[in-house]
Formats: sequence, C-alpha cells, structure tokens
Amino acid sequence: MSEIRHIVFDIGKVLIHYDPEIPYARLIPDEAQRRWFLENVCSNEWNLEQDRGRTWEEAEAELIARHPEQEPYIRAFRRHWHEMVPHAYEDTVAILEGLLAAGHDVTMLTNFAADTFAEAKERFPFLKWPRGVTVSGEIGLIKPDPAIYAHHAERFGLEPAATLFIDDSEKNVEGAREAGWQAVQFTAADRLRQDLDRFIVSMKR
Repeated sequence: MSEIRHIVFDIGKVLIHYDPEIPYARLIPDEAQRRWFLENVCSNEWNLEQDRGRTWEEAEAELIARHPEQEPYIRAFRRHWHEMVPHAYEDTVAILEGLLAAGHDVTMLTNFAADTFAEAKERFPFLKWPRGVTVSGEIGLIKPDPAIYAHHAERFGLEPAATLFIDDSEKNVEGAREAGWQAVQFTAADRLRQDLDRFIVSMKR
C-alpha cells in the first residue's frame, strides 16, 4: 500500500444529508404515487444529468414534454431542492476539520449541479475549507467516469497511488480504484475513522 499524501472527500451522503423524499413526502402524500414519481419521472438517473451539466430548464422541459400532467411536481424538484439537503453530518465534518488541522492535504470531488453546489457552499461553510473542489456540473464529467478522476488528480497535483478517496457510492469507489487511487466506501463516521487510521498511519499528524 502506498503512503497516502492526499485525501479526497465526496460530499453528498458523506458530509451532507441528501434525500428527495423530504419535500415530496409533503407534496405527494400518497406513498405509492410518490415512489412512482421519484423512480420514473424525477429519478436519480434524470437528476444525474444535471450533475453532468445539463441545465434545469432543459431537464424540466424534457420531462414536462413526456409527463405534462406532472408539471407542478417536476418544477418542484429544483424549487424545493434546499429541503433535500437539510443538514450536515457533524461527525464527518469533525473528521474533515481534524484532518485539515493536522496538516493533511484535503480536496473534494463531487457529483453536483453547479448552481445547487453554489447554494450548498453558502449554507455549509466547511465546503470552503479544503484546498479545492471539483464539481461535476462545472466540467461536464461525472463519477465514475475515469476522466473525472484524472481531471481532479491533474488539477490538484495528486499522485493517484498516494490518494485516498472517500465516497458513499460503491460504483464511485470502484471507479477511483480503477483510476489507481486508494479508496474506501463511506458508511458511517466511526468506520471512516477506522479506515483513516488504517490508511494514514504513516502520514504526519
């Protein structure tokens, strides 16, 4: 195992809670109808294209053309996005803060629409703490595309084998490993502390 000199954090579901169900539980009270809508209309796959850089105007127009009867609920996705990210994971933020205080080199790599990331950065100041961040919506690439890992490594001068990536998505973790990075899947802050102790034991503290 190479000595780790760089640590890269994902953001959603690692540092910030994200759940589209939160506003839609109020907007579409019927559970079956709500589940159908979030699986077939404003789905994860549809939302991922905004993370790739598609504008909300284009995204909404595409869905409204196919599901005109759902227009109010389609437009509600962006309008109520702030409710989908209600809080940070304070225990993970504390880990991030500790790593930075100890002098570790920390950056972020996230699948995030450019405009919603700008909002998140103002709401959650710790997103400004690391040395920098790659936002998928700003560069037109999304994890686990190998190109986004290469872009991030080149932009921030990271040696892939000396980089540890933290992400909640197994696919994204595997993508990082295929790019030559070390990587761990985030499940909980306690487990992350154990992983960090295992990987960065040789780093300066």
